[in-house]
Amino acid sequence: MNDPNGMVYADGQYHLFYQYNPYANKWGPMHWGHAISVDMVHWNNLPIALFPDQHGTIFSGSAVVDRDNTSGFGSAAHPPLVAVFTYHDHLRENLAPVGFQSQGIAYSTDQGRTWTKYDGNPVLQNPDVRDFRDPKVFWFEDRKRWIMTLAVGNHVAFYSSADLKTWTHESDFGADRGAHGGVWECPDLIELPLPGNAPGGATVHRHVLLVSVGSGAPNGGSGTQYFVGHFDGRNFTADPAAPVTPRWVDYGTDDYAGSTWSGATPGGRQLFIGWMSNWDYANLVPTTRWRSAMTAPRELTLAKTPDGIELRSQPVQELASLRTGEHRIARQIVSQSHSIDLNAPGSTAGLLELDLRVNTRRASRVELTFANGANQKTVFRIDRTARRYEVDRTASGAVDFSPKFAGVQTAPMLGRSTQVVVRALLDRSSIELFINDGQTVFTTIVFPTTPYDRVTLDSDRDVELDEAQIYTLQSIWHEHSPTGESQR
Repeated sequence: MNDPNGMVYADGQYHLFYQYNPYANKWGPMHWGHAISVDMVHWNNLPIALFPDQHGTIFSGSAVVDRDNTSGFGSAAHPPLVAVFTYHDHLRENLAPVGFQSQGIAYSTDQGRTWTKYDGNPVLQNPDVRDFRDPKVFWFEDRKRWIMTLAVGNHVAFYSSADLKTWTHESDFGADRGAHGGVWECPDLIELPLPGNAPGGATVHRHVLLVSVGSGAPNGGSGTQYFVGHFDGRNFTADPAAPVTPRWVDYGTDDYAGSTWSGATPGGRQLFIGWMSNWDYANLVPTTRWRSAMTAPRELTLAKTPDGIELRSQPVQELASLRTGEHRIARQIVSQSHSIDLNAPGSTAGLLELDLRVNTRRASRVELTFANGANQKTVFRIDRTARRYEVDRTASGAVDFSPKFAGVQTAPMLGRSTQVVVRALLDRSSIELFINDGQTVFTTIVFPTTPYDRVTLDSDRDVELDEAQIYTLQSIWHEHSPTGESQR
């Protein structure tokens, strides 16, 4: 599996489609796999939703609830789900360097269990370019139009439609902005409130444009950048105060092609999930039967800072349902090293959540090490001298399957506070780190021979551990789901 697709919330269920090759555990003829959840934590696998046809294989896209039945595929009483996706015609690709990608749609009137492709596909033909893909669609109320954000080579294009079938080009953005180390992919345009109110008590909103790049991310290979600005229904304009250098959703190497759920999500949250891998080595990771996974679901918010408006992401609150036990660590001064054994009674090996707050004012270098008995380890490092964070997986376990896998990932240290808050989600083959309430994020996959079972806090000078909690977690997988459908 790779890119998350068609993410939509409808009738109390989160739908997650995804790029899927059912014939092998490497990239191949793309279908849309399908899973559903009532909480984004426990998932039920459903049959494949979309298969290749005469127009091509099924690349990435999105899905919406057509509440007003603008498409005519359902009714006002029973609005349809509509998927919008890219066709990739491999036969045509063999004949010409351009024109082999187009956009198609499909619809469901039974809560996404079965899908019918529109007989007028493709609904948006290729204008003789090579890369023309990954439509993300949403309803723009002010114009009463659907808006499609589409990746077109080195930029995104915006299209509009009244019925999801006939599309009009509105504008382009990005040819001269952001990172261009690789082709632009999987765009997503969302709206988020800013903290605080405008005069008169009105809530101020900004639009955020997410754009993934297949290569050229800050730590190599794939990554997702973002732009904060305003969309008026036709044009996206980046905030004039936005930094010239690209800003990244995640500085880890393994969060790519992420997107948000459409539909009226509970609490109006913008909920995000990404593909947990990197095209530098995605087909080489040492796994059998399966290859690739998704990140933990996250909530996106905006924050005002002295450096401008920043995007923050934190694990969704629903993940707390996995906690089975808690171990609190009292406030203390740590002199050089403090080790924590994670083999607690009733815990599941390799699964935990760690929350800690440290004051680094005396130290110039602090390390949080996740390790096992074979001395395989992944290290999160706070380097105050270089003013950066690091994730070092050079000794994390299996690393020799690709020369691009092992290494040290870095991110700039933002702000001037000496206090650092770290939240870590540890799985058997991944670590997701959220620093200072999601101001900086690292997602990294690792392949130790046995699960990490201890955490050590080290520093070059005394460091103040203000507080810490370790939560043991249960697996998300169990025989029967909250919806009564079996899981596998």
